[in-house]
Amino acid sequence: MKQMKRRTVLKGLAAGASLATLGAPAIAQANPIRLGFLTVKTGPLASGGIQMEQGLMLYLKNRGMKIAGRPVEVFTGDTGGSPAVTRTKLQEMVERDKIHCMIGPLDTASALAVDDYIRSAELPTMSVAAADDMTQRHPNPWFVRGTSTSSQCSQPAADYCAKTLGWKRMGTIADDLAYGHEMCSGFLRVFEENGGKIVQKLWPPLTVPDYGTYIAQLKTDLDGLFIGFAGSNGYRWVHQLTEYGLRDKVRMMGGMTAVDESLFKAMGDEAVGLLSASWYSAALDTPTNRKFVEQMRKDYDVEPGFYAAATNTEASVFDAACQAVDGKVEDKAAFMKALRATDIKDTVRGPVKFDDLGDAIASVYIRRVDKVNGRLQNTVIHTYENVSQFWTYGEKAFLANPVYSRDYPPATHLE
Repeated sequence: MKQMKRRTVLKGLAAGASLATLGAPAIAQANPIRLGFLTVKTGPLASGGIQMEQGLMLYLKNRGMKIAGRPVEVFTGDTGGSPAVTRTKLQEMVERDKIHCMIGPLDTASALAVDDYIRSAELPTMSVAAADDMTQRHPNPWFVRGTSTSSQCSQPAADYCAKTLGWKRMGTIADDLAYGHEMCSGFLRVFEENGGKIVQKLWPPLTVPDYGTYIAQLKTDLDGLFIGFAGSNGYRWVHQLTEYGLRDKVRMMGGMTAVDESLFKAMGDEAVGLLSASWYSAALDTPTNRKFVEQMRKDYDVEPGFYAAATNTEASVFDAACQAVDGKVEDKAAFMKALRATDIKDTVRGPVKFDDLGDAIASVYIRRVDKVNGRLQNTVIHTYENVSQFWTYGEKAFLANPVYSRDYPPATHLE
């Protein structure tokens, strides 16, 4: 018996030595990367939040749920678009689920609500939320954004309205929250610097039950209206304009989510002709995007838009950074450095690289809704390449001003 025990012990020691010298990397490779994912599945933002999950999971499934040789385990939280809930969900993921990194959240207010927690937890975060100042005056060192700030697409949209369309008098309408404020203010600044005037600003609440009172307030002598809605509100606005018989009388330029592909089934032909500006279009004719669109249609029966493309792009960034550190995401500092250094030539949105504050520098597309072969699409009619969050102003000059807000820049031409 004693001899048997001694052999067993020696065998165990030998096995332990083997693991220490040969098996440790294999064990590390077998341990999953624990990825947190915050989205919205309820409320007015749900249509986008559900597409976020679809776009992310499609990317991971195409890679067998493995990145850099390690399995990926996804922990999903539905925030309902509530900043308080977002914070609670994130704390649970960090403290209970021990996530290594996060993709999300969706909305600007929720991103701002967890900014300090991301910093304290030193949690590498790939965000979809567009909160301007998280990559501007108060940059979060644990944060990158492969999509855009709230104002990053509205600035070229204003340039297009002023220079190409020749519009002089415009109004703006957007959800009364930080995302809407930043979009409209970026638009106002560029439009007015190019000789235009913003003569009306309307701010309906995110959950307003009816737009009738806002439609009644619309000035009748506008050249165009910038619409900065999120979630399903773009559809609701256009549909109610149609019901009031005004759809063809109000020329519009949409923000990056107001005329989203995820809304096309609900919008129908009333969307045809609408213009918008975004960093993505499902009509982009590249092999990577064509495959993505085909798979989204096949697997989920949807037209992928901003939200699905956002998480798919962030997954590309996540993948590239994981490869750069050989899957060793536990080294937070090295992984975060790799995220910031990512320069990808091929994502569903096109090439993506980051500025020194963690925001994407990439193309912004001016789009027009067309009906092609019986299907609605956002046809790209103009491309602004290598668009920075600082537009044409330069980082130093841009950051010398306050963050875009409901009242900055001041609207001096309101009537």
